[in-house]
Amino acid sequence: MSSGARLLQGSCLCGDCTYAVEDAFSYAFICHCSQCRRATGAASKPFAGIAAEALHLHAPERLLRYGDGDNHDGHCARCGSLMFSLVREGRYVHVTLGTLLDSPTIRPSAHIFAGSKADWDTICDGLPAFDAFPS
Repeated sequence: MSSGARLLQGSCLCGDCTYAVEDAFSYAFICHCSQCRRATGAASKPFAGIAAEALHLHAPERLLRYGDGDNHDGHCARCGSLMFSLVREGRYVHVTLGTLLDSPTIRPSAHIFAGSKADWDTICDGLPAFDAFPS
């Protein structure tokens, strides 16, 4: 824990997988891509991005990794909750905001991959919507 930021606690549904993450996220979005919809079973995945070393899993052996080494999703092996996605060649994690037990300082600033959202999903919160990940 290098930044001195407040630590946030997170957990899966069953409580078997827990983590701590620094409240120093670089960005937060709501993703509507088909992969996030299938991984969560929801219309979208709200997440916050931070350098991978800022996420500290309390029991990494209880995690099921789906994907390859540098880009994968981390799920609880017991209940299946999606905890995070390791992305950008393993440099960042996208922490699913719904697994945080504490409220982060950051809030989602936009919807991404809105052009591929489910037809039945209506975005009505006034945030900007993009068809890709903003650069």
